[in-house]
Amino acid sequence: MNTGRECGACSLCCTVLRVDELKKLGGTPCVHQREGGGCGIYAQRPGICRAYRCLWLGGGLRDEDRPDALGAVLDVVTQGTSAWLEIREAEPGAFERSARLREIAQEYRASMPVRIADTADVLDPARRFRVLLPGGEERVVEGEWTTLVRPGQPDAHLRLPHLERWLRRLGLFFRRRRVAKYRGAR
Repeated sequence: MNTGRECGACSLCCTVLRVDELKKLGGTPCVHQREGGGCGIYAQRPGICRAYRCLWLGGGLRDEDRPDALGAVLDVVTQGTSAWLEIREAEPGAFERSARLREIAQEYRASMPVRIADTADVLDPARRFRVLLPGGEERVVEGEWTTLVRPGQPDAHLRLPHLERWLRRLGLFFRRRRVAKYRGAR
């Protein structure tokens, strides 16, 4: 969908997202970002950068909801038959500080899960994220543990089953190996 919107001075995705071709981790500013917005290698930027369109750019949010104004990059992510709203905070706590982010999450939560995560230390296997579900249910995930928060019920603390823990650890091992050189790459 062509909304006529342009990034302008917003380049928050250049900090929040991971770009493997540039060996850039999520949560770290791209070395090609220009002060005041824009890309220093725009004509030669990687394919993932060319194809990426945040929810605002694609017309899924109000004009005033540009990512740099919200403090988060929002996307509808699909994987197989699942879809969810992904809110990637530029700074930890942006979701709690922004009434508008919470309002957007509430709107989308009625039809799909809403996943909220910050970009602090994206390689931390115990990094916390939240998933808001319809009906007021929430899941807080920290590593192998999930806390289920349900209205009117005590919180439940669950650990991944043994096989899932092992598969998760194996996946983390391979991800760390793939991106191990990213921290020092420039």
